[in-house]
Amino acid sequence: MRRLFYRGKLEETIEITGADAHHLMHVMRARAGDEIVVVDDANRAALMEMTAFSEEAVSLRLKECMELPQESPVDITLAQCLLKADKMEFVVQKAVELGARHVVPLVARNCVVRYDAKKREERQKRWQRIADEAAKQCGRRALMEVSPIEELHPFLSHDMGGEERLFLFCYENETVKSVKECLRQSDASRVTLLIGPEGGFTPEEAAAVEAHGGISVTMGSRILRAETAAVAALSVVQYEKGDLGG
Repeated sequence: MRRLFYRGKLEETIEITGADAHHLMHVMRARAGDEIVVVDDANRAALMEMTAFSEEAVSLRLKECMELPQESPVDITLAQCLLKADKMEFVVQKAVELGARHVVPLVARNCVVRYDAKKREERQKRWQRIADEAAKQCGRRALMEVSPIEELHPFLSHDMGGEERLFLFCYENETVKSVKECLRQSDASRVTLLIGPEGGFTPEEAAAVEAHGGISVTMGSRILRAETAAVAALSVVQYEKGDLGG
C-alpha cells in the first residue's frame, strides 16, 4: 500500500495539502473511502481513510495505528561526488532503497559536472524530491536527507571519526583492504561511505581523505563505475551490519 509522510503529528483527522494532495487527487485519482499508510514526523504510522477533497486539501481519518519495520540498525551516510544528472538521480534513489539515512553531494576535482549557486540549489531540491518519492515507494519508515552540494575539503573538516563512526572511501588504487574486512573489524554503528566522481580521486584528494581519518578500501579486482560502486558499497554495508542479510 502506498505510503505518505506527514509533516506533523498524527491525529484522529488530518489534512494533506501541497504536492502530496495534488498527487493523491490528480495522479492517483483517489476517492473517498480509499486508504493510505501515513507516517508522521515521530515515525509513527497509521492506516488512514480519505474522507473529503477540496481544491487544495485531502481530509483523512485514522482507522488504525500500525507497527512498521524499523529502519536499518546502521546509520549510513553516502558522500557521493557529483555525477552526471541521470546517474546522480539513480544513486539518490538507490541509496533510499538500500537504507541510507543521508546523502551528501560533493564536488571533487575530477567531477564532470559543475553547477553555479542557483543550479546547486535547484539540483539539491530535485534530489530531495526524488529521495522522498523513493521512500514512499519502497516502504521506508523515515525520509532520507539530501544535503546541499558541498566541496570535498570543507566536508572533510567535519567530525568524521570517533569510535561510533567508520569512514570508508572506495579508491581504485587500493588493492589490499576490502569493505567487508573493515566492517568486520569495527563495532561502529555509523558508517560514512565516500564515492568518487567518474574521473576518480586525485592522489592529493586521496591523501587528504586519509589525513582526516578515511580508510581506503577496494571494491574488488574490477574497476566499477561510480554509480555501481555506490550501490555495491551500500549493499555490502547493509549485508554486514544492517538488515539486508535478513
